Formats: sequence, structure tokens, C-alpha cells
Amino acid sequence: MMKRRVMALQSDRSTPRKEPVRINECGIFDDAWRKYVDRKNLILQFLGNNLSTDILKHYETRLELLKKCSYYIDVLPKHLAPGDQNVLQPNVLCQLIDPCKFLRMKKIGITQVKIQLLLLKEYLSELKYGWEEMKVIANISDVTMFLLHWNTICARLGQLFNTLMNLISILVPGKLYEKHHLMSDAKSNKIPQLRLVLRTKMPVLFDRKESMAYHDSVELRWLVLGEEEHHDLYELHYKLQEPSYCAEKNQFGVISVESSSIEIGNLLPDSSYEFTIRRVENNALVNSAWRDVMILKTKAPIHYVNNKTYHFT
Repeated sequence: MMKRRVMALQSDRSTPRKEPVRINECGIFDDAWRKYVDRKNLILQFLGNNLSTDILKHYETRLELLKKCSYYIDVLPKHLAPGDQNVLQPNVLCQLIDPCKFLRMKKIGITQVKIQLLLLKEYLSELKYGWEEMKVIANISDVTMFLLHWNTICARLGQLFNTLMNLISILVPGKLYEKHHLMSDAKSNKIPQLRLVLRTKMPVLFDRKESMAYHDSVELRWLVLGEEEHHDLYELHYKLQEPSYCAEKNQFGVISVESSSIEIGNLLPDSSYEFTIRRVENNALVNSAWRDVMILKTKAPIHYVNNKTYHFT
């Protein structure tokens, strides 16, 4: 038996035809057969327009991308009159904001991001299950049973549609609180109306095609998805994997860089190094768990035997 579930769509209430009842070759009333075919096509149309494998894959890819994004709190004027775009400078806003209250808002922002990602995962799981469920229902060949449960089927379609709308609505981070949660003196008439919004930045990824390893150095390049130019400050970590001697244990470092590439020298030949890239944290950062990791191995030293041996390290 099909599970009974609440639905949002209305069932077909077409007025019965007054023509004489006819029975087709399979012994099924023509009117019942037409309803069966039409309603079956409604299910297939719903799946194709809203829950196709390509659409579900798109949302799954989007969710994985959001997990890697960096989230920031932006403090913006709520309303700006024409020509007033430059009235509120960032340093002025910082002076108005209570640091302790802003820190609390960052904690709320972290919670909101985590809830958002959990909801997206839950909604996506529900849609995948619903797709499989509707495919089974669409293949039911028993016309009588299909029509008997049409109200339940219709309600389930409505539920899936609402789940899809909920998923779409939280793909973009929402706003947080208003000015009185941030200002140390909320009664002052000079304090502008502000709004807090969560902003995402796409993840930083190593360009594995352009990053190269040499005998005693590496050239690293990275990029931000969807952006041609990026001027953020990045933090690059590197370390030698499985050092054997005390001297090799010093083969590590942390470098801050504002460009999208760097060359690191004085490395050991024929050795594997782990490199990690991430954005440098700032006061507006709420959540940034993603770090891209890449391992490169430097080339072995070259030996030339012409009366002498040369070691390039």
C-alpha cells in the first residue's frame, strides 16, 4: 500500500460526461482510462519540470559549493537617498557598532549558516526520495488503484513542490538583525538605520593544471570559482610530508599573499609537500571551514657523469 501523505494540489473535479458509458478492449471504462493517462502525464510532467536528474544534480552541486564558501557579515545602510552613497564610510560604521554585540551577531551568523546547510541537505534528500517515489507511482498499471489514491498522490506532489520552493528560498543567505542589536546607543537620532546581511565568497581552489613542481621549488597558482580577478588576502601553509631527519622537520611555513600565485624555493628534491590555501580571517568573517589541499612532489636531482657528478638540489 502506498504511504498516505498530505498534499497541496487540488484533485481533478471535472464534471462527468453525460455520454453513454463505454468499455475499451481491456475492460476499463473509457472515462477512467482517460483520467489515468492524463494524471499519469501530470506526474511525469512535474518530475521533468521540477525534479529531473539534471535539476537534482544541479542543487546537489550547489550544496557542495555552499559548504566550501566563506560567509561574511555585511553592515549596510537600510535606505540610501540618491547621492548619499558615500555618506557612510566603513570606519564610521565601525565606530557606531558595539564590538561585543557584533561578536554575538557573528555567533548567530555561524548558527544560521549551519542551519541553512543542514536544511538544504534535508530538503535535497526529501526531493530525491520523492523523485523515486513518484517514478514508482507513475509506473502503476492498475488503473483502479491509481485513481483510488489520486488525492493522496496529488497531495504528495504538492508537498514536494513546497519542499522545492523552500530549498530555493535558502540557497541565498538571508538577513540577520537590525541596528538596535549592534549599536551601543540605540536612542541617538544620528544613528542611521542599518541592515545586516550574510554574504558568501566562492571557495579558493588550487589551479592544479598550472601549479608546477621543480627540483627544489614549486610554483603555485590558485583561483576563486566564478571570478576572474580577486584581491583577497590568502594564507598559504606548506610542510614536508613524513620528514625523516631533524633538519627536514624545519621544512614548513606559513605565507600571507595577496596575489593569486607564489613561488616557494629552498625545498628538498624528490620530496612530497602538502600545500593548503585559505582566505585570511577578518572581523566580518562568520564561517569558513573550507581549505583546499594539494600535494606536489619535487623532482629528483639530476646526475651528469662526465668526469664529474652534479647534484641539483
